[in-house]
Amino acid sequence: MSLVLVMTVAIFAACAKNPGQSTGSDKPAASTEKPDAGKKIKIGLSMDTLKEERWQRDRDLFIAKAEELGAEVIVQSANGDDNLQVSQAENLITQGVDILVVVPHNGEIAASIVDAAHKEGIKVIAYDRLIKNSDVDLYVSFDNVKVGELQAEYAVKQVPKGNYMLIGGAPTDNNAKLFREGQMNILQPLIDKGDIKIVGDQWAKDWQPEEALKHTENALTANNNKIDVVVASNDGTAGGAIQALAEQKLDGKVLVTGQDAELAAVQRIVEGKQAMTVYKPIKAIASKAAELAVAMAKGEKIETNNKVNNGKIDVPSVLLEPIQVDKNNMLDTVIKDGFHKLEDVYKNVPKDQWPQQK
Repeated sequence: MSLVLVMTVAIFAACAKNPGQSTGSDKPAASTEKPDAGKKIKIGLSMDTLKEERWQRDRDLFIAKAEELGAEVIVQSANGDDNLQVSQAENLITQGVDILVVVPHNGEIAASIVDAAHKEGIKVIAYDRLIKNSDVDLYVSFDNVKVGELQAEYAVKQVPKGNYMLIGGAPTDNNAKLFREGQMNILQPLIDKGDIKIVGDQWAKDWQPEEALKHTENALTANNNKIDVVVASNDGTAGGAIQALAEQKLDGKVLVTGQDAELAAVQRIVEGKQAMTVYKPIKAIASKAAELAVAMAKGEKIETNNKVNNGKIDVPSVLLEPIQVDKNNMLDTVIKDGFHKLEDVYKNVPKDQWPQQK
């Protein structure tokens, strides 16, 4: 009898030590249990890549804000490898993170990360890119359809008629499809009218500039260099396209769009080689995502401003506004925000042509 009593007490004590453990219910324990008030929140940040300047900024700003809020961040980067990202996310789960923030390489494959996290009672935030066909808990991004619209609006205002080439991003990136949707919202009526002719339409695997270079070279050859606009979906692909145009001495003559306000891109803009970029204030999204991650991990109520369907559910979403930037408002946007320094942006421009900061 005493042995039974001892075993009963031991089992009861073990259960009491693990209040966050799954109880077999369909609902993850994390959705109903709050961490101990004195416990330091641990955030897992699973990133597609850190090869691009933009993502390094996201990481650093996210960590800074999370640490300011008293949380710890463990970062893993998969360098565009889906299997590695899934494995890294599983590793973060086993390290006992309280919440997982994922920048997916492939929005479809990343659904398995959500499933694995939910089995352990861990909520998941999709950062910048949507995780498709999953029960992901929150999506934090910019209005990516609007990004594409801003690119196309700028192009058609400057060149309302002519031969257009489209360079999309990675086919695995849901954002790339949203950018294209926005671009076509503006371009399609003019295509139907006959004012714009699409003479090239390609997607750049993994957003690689080399892919954009190759696609632009092929389009120039096929059209005897008669291309008026390249709607490139980000600054990396814009750079590849401009390299191909430069080989034909067409850089600065063909309008090229971009996105992300990367330093090389804004330098090209003030030099006259790239027409515009879409600036997405990284500090705004990184800080917001960190705030939301900490709040969700604490079980606090989250305020959202949108819902985005991911093929399975309408995901509660926080969408921020992107900003159209060219040489005319560079000073009042990218530089004023401290995203880039004046001397870095204009370093290839004669100093007497630099704008005056207020």
